[in-house]
Amino acid sequence: MAYPENAIQKLLESITFDANDLVAAIAQRHDTGEVLMLAWMNAQAVRETLETGQVTYWSRSRQAIWRKGETSGHRQTLRSLRIDCDGDALLLGVDQVGAACHTNRPNCFFREVGQDGLIVVSEPIED
Repeated sequence: MAYPENAIQKLLESITFDANDLVAAIAQRHDTGEVLMLAWMNAQAVRETLETGQVTYWSRSRQAIWRKGETSGHRQTLRSLRIDCDGDALLLGVDQVGAACHTNRPNCFFREVGQDGLIVVSEPIED
């Protein structure tokens, strides 16, 4: 689903980017509400996501645009995009193909604090 230019521009004007020109983006499975991951977007990533419907992030480690699933095939298709009250966080409703996490797990939140420390609560997906 491609959004019209006026909608993209209004969203970009509403975002409060941080000192690095980034905004936090939470990816959530649109149909179940499962939180998949937290990543970062710059204006170019937001624009590309809204123009193509394929979720695109900014990789802080590579200092480059990162098209989710570009190499793994584990793509995210945008179903909705919400902005929080302060304009400094985005909530992306997505269709997720395959693992969301680079560890090949369904989501990036696979460790939970327990009485003895961190417990792994989700194993990698078998390909």
